Order: sequence, then structure tokens, then C-alpha cells
Amino acid sequence: MDTGDCIRQNFWGAKISKKLSNRIAASAFFFLFGIGFSCWATRIADIKNALGLSDAELGGLLFTIPVGQFCAIPFSGYLVSKFGSRNILTFSILYYPLALMSLGLASEVWQLRIGLFFFGIACNLCNISINTQAVGVEKIYKRSIMATFHGVWSLAGFLGGLASTQIVKWGATPFQHFSMMGVLAVLTLFFMRPHLLPSDAKSLESGAPKSDSEKEPVLQKFKFIFDKYIVILGFIAFGSMSCEGTMFDWSVIYFQDVVKADASHIRYGFICFMSMMASGRFMADKFVMKFGAIRVVQASGILIASGLFIAVLVPSVIVSALGFALVGLGVSSIVPLCYSLAGKSKNLPTGIALTGVSSIGFLGFLMGPPLIGYVSEAFGLRSAFALILLVGLSVAFLAPRLKKSE
Repeated sequence: MDTGDCIRQNFWGAKISKKLSNRIAASAFFFLFGIGFSCWATRIADIKNALGLSDAELGGLLFTIPVGQFCAIPFSGYLVSKFGSRNILTFSILYYPLALMSLGLASEVWQLRIGLFFFGIACNLCNISINTQAVGVEKIYKRSIMATFHGVWSLAGFLGGLASTQIVKWGATPFQHFSMMGVLAVLTLFFMRPHLLPSDAKSLESGAPKSDSEKEPVLQKFKFIFDKYIVILGFIAFGSMSCEGTMFDWSVIYFQDVVKADASHIRYGFICFMSMMASGRFMADKFVMKFGAIRVVQASGILIASGLFIAVLVPSVIVSALGFALVGLGVSSIVPLCYSLAGKSKNLPTGIALTGVSSIGFLGFLMGPPLIGYVSEAFGLRSAFALILLVGLSVAFLAPRLKKSE
């Protein structure tokens, strides 16, 4: 029995297969990543109120997160390809809560802006490294399991939202709240790092030689901008991530300012969104295998648009919560499908293909939440959500183009 087997047997209480331990470890880091983001998303309203920000000012600040993510794109895929996703994930999963805690310490707008920029970098590094691990595990299983990984992320967001409601009742400050994430990150890394894949997807293919694209300098690897298939996947991810970003950053504000929910209910929309997002991701793989990716993406776009339409049309606690739940169900499978399909690219290494899709997709995070702030300032938050409705609907129209570009 080797060291790895001993660790697995001692930790889990019984010997389990290596591939199952890989899957559990990857899921644990997805869970941690989801908890961290829910910590931030559920405290945005508190930070907005504490700093006395208007909707437009908040929108401008939220713009800083995807700017940081976008600035990290040129080197995140390269670092994962060069040093391996396990090493980059080890660094980024510690850097992530430190960046988060800096947001809790911000007492001035400029401090928050700097903190959000570095938080965005941390998000991108975690995103690329953890999804590269997931692609590797999926290839070992030889079937679709990517949506389940993202379901764990969403489940963590849902549970994090519930926990946040209680933590706020206890009177914890954002910094104290975010510090709990730091403790959880250290514990997860200690117990789960030994079970991560030591080599990424390309290295798992029975000693296959490196492709020409893997041998080229990093700047030459950005050929995804000429790959129609990757670009379409990116734009589908863009539509979904615009809606996700809106829910993450503005759902609590929407319940506070438009729905006029009392303080104990303003997180209900976020919780409903995350609960259905998690549920949808745990079911998505079965639907994909039964109906195919294109039909699932089309149906998802329709669900997104329907949910936002309901929430905008009838801004009450129950109806808006139902609408946000439909949005969560709609976005649940899109990004996991995009990442999974990108990981199967025959033209690009996994890390670079994922970078290509996330580069375009994260423009949705880049443009969506700030756009909401500026439109809200001019026309009201309901009108801003109606605009995002159209972005979500575009996903359904782009899906059929995937088949033509394969």
C-alpha cells in the first residue's frame, strides 16, 4: 500500500478508489470557492450602506472585480499549463481569502477598489486552476460530470447564503465573516491537497507527446480568438455570466430597493437563486446525456429570460424569489457545459482552451454588474434587470451555432 492509499484510507475511514478520491478533493475545492464568493455577495449591501454608495458608485466599484479577473487572464492559463493546476490552486486558494479579508477592512472607497482588483485576480486564478482539475477528473471518468462539480460550487453558495443570514444576526462584521473563510481554506488545503490530480488532462493521455501548440511561447497560444467553436462557447458563457454576475452582485440590492423586503428577507432572492443553481447542476449531466448539450443550453436561455421577466413584472418577495429561482436553474448548466466542451478541444491544450472561453465569458462579469448600476441610476433597477433579460435570451439563439462550428 503506497502513501497515497494510506492517506485515503486513514482520512476516509475505508479505502476508496483513487479516481473517487480525486473527485471528492476537486469537489471540496469547488465547495470552498463557492463559500468564498457567497461571503462577498451576501455582504455587498452591508458594505454599500456602510460607505454610503449610490447604485452608480457601487456599479463602478463592482467593475473592478472583473477588471482584476481580466488582467489575470494573460498569465493564468500559462501558469496552470507551466506549473500544473495543483500548484496554482494551492497558491490561489490561500490568496483568495486574504483578498476577501482585505475587503472587510476597507473603510474608504479607494481601499475597497484596490481590494476588489486583487480579489478579481484571485477569482481568476482559482477558476482556471480548479476547472483544469475538474476537466482532468472528467476525462478519467470518461463521462460528463463537470456540471456536478459546478453544482457543488452552487450548493456552497446556497449554504453560504443561509449561513450569512445567521452570521449577520450574530452581529459579525464583514471582516470577521470573511476571516472564517480563511480558516476553512487552510483546513481544506491541509486535508484535500494530497488527493488532487498531480498532472493535468494532457499528461493523462498515455504518454501522448505534446502538440505544437503546447510547445509554442505563451503569446502564440492565444489562437482561440481564431477558433470559431471556442469563440461561440465564449459568447454563450458571456450571456450566462452576465446574468450570474447580476444575481451575485445585485439580487440583495434588488430585494432591498425594488421589492422593499425587510432586512431579514433581503437575501431570500440570492438564496433561491443559488439553491436552484445548485439543484440544476446536479441534474444537468443526466439531461445533457439524454437531450444533448445544444438543447439544454437553449432551454436554459429561455428559463433565464422567463425568470427575470417574472421578477421585473411583479416585484414582490414571493414572485421575485420564484423568478430568481428560475434564473438560477437557467444558468446552472451553461458555464459547466462550456468548460467541459472547451476541455475537449482538439486544437488547444486544456488550460488555454479554458482561458479562451473564460476570457470571453468573464466579459459578462466585466460588463453586466457595472451596467446594472449605471442603467439603474438613470432608469431604475427594474429597467436594468429588464436589459439583462435580453442578454440571457441571447444564449438560446447562440446555442444552435455550436453544432455548425464543431
